Amino acid sequence: MRAPKALRLALKLSFAGILYFSGCLVSVRAQQPAVTARIELTKRLAGNTEASIAVADAANVVVWLSPLDHAGAGAGGTNSGHRPQLMQRNKTFEPHVVVIPVGSLVEFPNKDPFLHNVFSLFNGKRFDLGFYEAGQSKAVRFDRPGVSFLFCNIHAEMSAVVVALDTPYYALSDRAGGVAIPDVPDGRYQMHVWYERGLTEDLKSLDRIVQVSSSTRSLGVIRVIANSDCTLVHKNKYGQNYNSPPPTGYSGP
Repeated sequence: MRAPKALRLALKLSFAGILYFSGCLVSVRAQQPAVTARIELTKRLAGNTEASIAVADAANVVVWLSPLDHAGAGAGGTNSGHRPQLMQRNKTFEPHVVVIPVGSLVEFPNKDPFLHNVFSLFNGKRFDLGFYEAGQSKAVRFDRPGVSFLFCNIHAEMSAVVVALDTPYYALSDRAGGVAIPDVPDGRYQMHVWYERGLTEDLKSLDRIVQVSSSTRSLGVIRVIANSDCTLVHKNKYGQNYNSPPPTGYSGP
């Protein structure tokens, strides 16, 4: 039995109102300001004191927020659905640091006119893509949280980092040290920081609980100690030293 015409019209109007109201909610959340911070790199001096470093590039510091209550545990953040890439070009990985949600597939296209062999045998994701030629691409799924240091088995100077996180609320600092984490719901979070030239104990000391609300969306200045002596020495995937490049020019008698 069909409902009266007046009732059907009222139901349609009510449903349309719900959709409109929901759309307003989505729009309001999308316009929420990003959670911001500013990275200040420092160096440790004699006597365990610190001083600011005047640097032109404060990029590639990772800041992320892990939800501590239900309000911040929903979907959101910087995972836009695109597939990240670590391109090999001019014997360099581009970009140098990639941050992804756990479970993401990262592509490794070879844009150089010669072979590459991407591998990672350190903490994080362990893999070996083997040799592949110019124009080819391979992919790796990073299925657990952690920091993966990547190298090429042919070119010792090549290195990159993939940071896989179990939260969607993260951002990389830009060259000026600016950080902007989008779409963070109000709630309590544990803040974490990672930097390639930072010591584990120094970075761990930056962890803190933060409250995000409509009136509090700044993490302030985060002072990160950069270790000037931090050099990741690595061998090839066989645990051996890289072969030295052949000498140039005529070296005979």
